[in-house]
Amino acid sequence: MSQQIIDDCFRPGQEQLTHDEAVALLKARVVPIVGSERVPLAKAAGRMLAEGAVALSPVPAHNNAAVDGYAFAHSGQHGGLEQPWPVVGRAAAGHPYKGSLASGEAVRIFTGAVVPDLADTVVMQEDTSLAPGAPTSVVFQRGLKKGANVRLAGEDVQTGETLLAPGDVVRPQDLAALASIGAGEVEVFAKLRVAIVSTGDEVVRPGSRALEPGEVFDANQAMLSALAASAGAEITDLGIWPDDAVTVRENLAEAARRYDVILTSGGASRGEEDHMAAAIGALGQRHFWQILVKPGRPMMLGQVERTTVVGLPGNPVAVFVCFLMYVWPMLRRMSGSPWPEPRRFPIPAAFAFPNRKIGRRELWRGRMIPGPTGWQVEKFERDGSGLISSLRWADCLIDIPESTKEVRLGDTVLVIPFSEYGILQR
Repeated sequence: MSQQIIDDCFRPGQEQLTHDEAVALLKARVVPIVGSERVPLAKAAGRMLAEGAVALSPVPAHNNAAVDGYAFAHSGQHGGLEQPWPVVGRAAAGHPYKGSLASGEAVRIFTGAVVPDLADTVVMQEDTSLAPGAPTSVVFQRGLKKGANVRLAGEDVQTGETLLAPGDVVRPQDLAALASIGAGEVEVFAKLRVAIVSTGDEVVRPGSRALEPGEVFDANQAMLSALAASAGAEITDLGIWPDDAVTVRENLAEAARRYDVILTSGGASRGEEDHMAAAIGALGQRHFWQILVKPGRPMMLGQVERTTVVGLPGNPVAVFVCFLMYVWPMLRRMSGSPWPEPRRFPIPAAFAFPNRKIGRRELWRGRMIPGPTGWQVEKFERDGSGLISSLRWADCLIDIPESTKEVRLGDTVLVIPFSEYGILQR
């Protein structure tokens, strides 16, 4: 089981937090909590390294030919490149020339083959011709520079060079780099064990049955599971817990013994039917956050045993935005990564928003579109936090600071693409 973060670690010391204050508190308090394991390279994609990857030998390991042609020593052109060069051997990938190359001699060579000792240049076969009357000799065209068409040993990676550092996520291109230095397996952080809990007598899992009056389908569970998986976590669905204080408390106590993080949606307030909040307070530490962010605002964070519990708002858009801004980087940090700060790109607004209420951060759903002079961003026309259609329409968040009074057409706004969180574009 993972280590406990810190007792009382999420207490903010104030009733309301700005976005920057909330992020600063999480960055200061959240630490990696998982162990590590060794996995084969074929299973390392998307995992976070627990140990750096250092090259024990150069890549490439030897000088090799970049083209098919002839290898020779550029200094051996006593009579000029157009002189006949005797071809004394052959070198192919995996089959180096084993003889000793003398000045004024050439070796037939193919792409990837080791360049023979003393040779320093390769001429493309298209730039050669057979010497008249001497089928084992070739003539080179003029103008070939010394070192042409030779890949030098270590020009990609030097011995002792660090390719990846602890906390780096292994991408497909990193797999190629790791394979090139002979790494058959790597040490990665173990996956964070995250449980997803839905609560409420009115909540019904889609596909299970038709809705009765007053019931709703659970739109958050599948979305939260996919989002947490994109953060590198191992997901367990704990189903729907009823609105019963004893059941919720017993279930939470059991789950806290098995998982690193428990994510819930809804019930992140002080209402009398919010049994999850009461259970967290009875079993451990619980803190309510009021974040000056729209959509969002109510969040609940706590600790039960060694397990962190995060209570998100109930509306799907608020769940999505709060997860990306606060929970996604938190899970990455707990999993061994440095705190991942999403990149914000300045892009002209293809919309206007006058008379904005200041004092809170707003994260609008946006979509990047081509404009007359480059990319620009348009805003979803409505702001309701229950509009799942806005999430499907969008490909980014438009980050509007607390002090912004209006956005005029063409103003530069900061955009966070969903791809910053591993969410694929259509």
